[in-house]
Amino acid sequence: AFELKGKTVFVAGHRGMVGSALMRRLAREEADLLTVSRSEVDLRDQAAVNAWFAAKRPQAVFLAAAKVGGIVA
Repeated sequence: AFELKGKTVFVAGHRGMVGSALMRRLAREEADLLTVSRSEVDLRDQAAVNAWFAAKRPQAVFLAAAKVGGIVA
């Protein structure tokens, strides 16, 4: 098992249904949680993501970000 207590953990998509559930679970594990808003870093821009990762240096990453639109999409 990978111990998350005290680790810096990035959750992409932290505001969505899955991401917010991950955030609650990781908070119970006492992980140091990192998030970033869409206005700060566009996850579709590889250079921006690389720069952000270089600055923040997360030890674990959970990817829950997605394009959503419900049944209409």
